[in-house]
Amino acid sequence: MIGRMKHRRFTALNRDVSEMGLGCWQIGGNWGEVTDETALDVLVAAREGGVDFFDTADVYGDGRSEKLIGRFLRERDANVTVATKLGRRGDPTDPATVSYERLAAYTERSLANLGVGAIDLTQLHCIDTDLLRDGGCFDALRRLRDAGKIKAFGASVESVEQAMICLRHDDLASLQIIFNVFRQKVIQPLFDMAEEQGVALIVRLPLASGLLAGKFEKGTTFRDEDHRHFNRDGAAFNVGETFAGLPFEKGVELAEAAWPHLRTEGASMAQAALRWVLDHDAVTTVIAGASRPDQVRDNAAASDLPSLTDAQHAALHGLYRDEVHAHIRGPY
Repeated sequence: MIGRMKHRRFTALNRDVSEMGLGCWQIGGNWGEVTDETALDVLVAAREGGVDFFDTADVYGDGRSEKLIGRFLRERDANVTVATKLGRRGDPTDPATVSYERLAAYTERSLANLGVGAIDLTQLHCIDTDLLRDGGCFDALRRLRDAGKIKAFGASVESVEQAMICLRHDDLASLQIIFNVFRQKVIQPLFDMAEEQGVALIVRLPLASGLLAGKFEKGTTFRDEDHRHFNRDGAAFNVGETFAGLPFEKGVELAEAAWPHLRTEGASMAQAALRWVLDHDAVTTVIAGASRPDQVRDNAAASDLPSLTDAQHAALHGLYRDEVHAHIRGPY
């Protein structure tokens, strides 16, 4: 049963958003076949569960995810904050990819896909560190904001270094980060700085690509088009985007070790792992993904769970420090 969804302040947008959001990578079809009907059912289930923050990107299904959200907004319920991302349609290391001309063209495409007059939040999509440091991409986003094409801008980042570069911009609305029981490095000093600057923290991969649902075995296999198959060692993009950067078999072992510390009455392992993320006040919203309506309902229910105990948090931090951290690969 879905309980009461709690909300948190998204300062730059001057509104509250559901603390459990919805990541819409899966409904683009990138993880396997998801029909239009099923995708819309996922979006409906999310709204019925109190979720009113959807995160997508222009490359998810080559625009399919955005188009499905746009259809949902037209047909069902427009009272949703929609965040999208851009910058990976071209080479994310090429300055031309984040020029004003390119970002403007990507934005027009997303506006058409979503069927809106202005995008609530546009985020740079894990672009190269040097391009973030140069800062021209942020100037381009300011021009789009000032032209009324987007309401606010943020960045989806891969590492603490990238996050700190982005925080130099005092009009940054949000940072999207990988954060879960297995990825705790970002807590210090990032969380305090984001709170002080009023920057929303959007958490992706809260379940470490499903490891923290506790349902995988070392012999579990995935479809060829699923990034958990083709990117488990970083062959296609940053390895941290898959299983939090952990080797799969080691991740399964660590999930088994985490479960006794996550165990919470009336909650699945996934729900307890989501609750762990929500127990950090600096977090604004958690964009757990789903390819079925029942997954959305289960994820949304984490908002109404009691916080984990101090002893549980201490034990899970100890597990991360002593057993997890050394196995994480990729920029962090």
